[in-house]
Amino acid sequence: MAVRSILKMGDARLLRVAEPVLALDTRELQALIADMFDTMEAANGAGLAAPQIGENLQVVIFGFSHNLRYPDAPPLPRTVLINPVIEAVGSDEEEGWEGCLSVPGLRGMVPRWSRILYRGVDPSGHAIEREADGFHARVVQHEVDHLIGRLYPTRMRDLTRLGFTSVLFPELDPEADD
Repeated sequence: MAVRSILKMGDARLLRVAEPVLALDTRELQALIADMFDTMEAANGAGLAAPQIGENLQVVIFGFSHNLRYPDAPPLPRTVLINPVIEAVGSDEEEGWEGCLSVPGLRGMVPRWSRILYRGVDPSGHAIEREADGFHARVVQHEVDHLIGRLYPTRMRDLTRLGFTSVLFPELDPEADD
């Protein structure tokens, strides 16, 4: 449908707590989801949350077969997750490099739960419940953080491990996060 502008860190709209989606299977919701996929794919993103394009709703999308920004990441199932809830499965955490379309050009080392259970609904209201680990779990946690007004730098424990993608990962396209 349309590639939308992605809000950048510093925009107060990224700090809001998103509202639950109450009306499912509507034309408006379908149009939003189509715009989100168009926007994510145009930016080579792994996922996108509705607040990143200025829509204060609990909608996240993710999924790709191959991602230029994360070339070593395994494919993720193309998913629309509405009104999500996440639970840790166990207490193990792992650190990993994260970037964000709303924090262009930077990467940071972020701790996340190693394994999660996530629940929500698809656009038609059908329940989704999945366990995930590795990069899949990281992407879901990252996108759901946007729904509570958090960007990945606020999860970091050591800001000396925040830097420009072009310096940390020179093999990646330095413009990839822009």
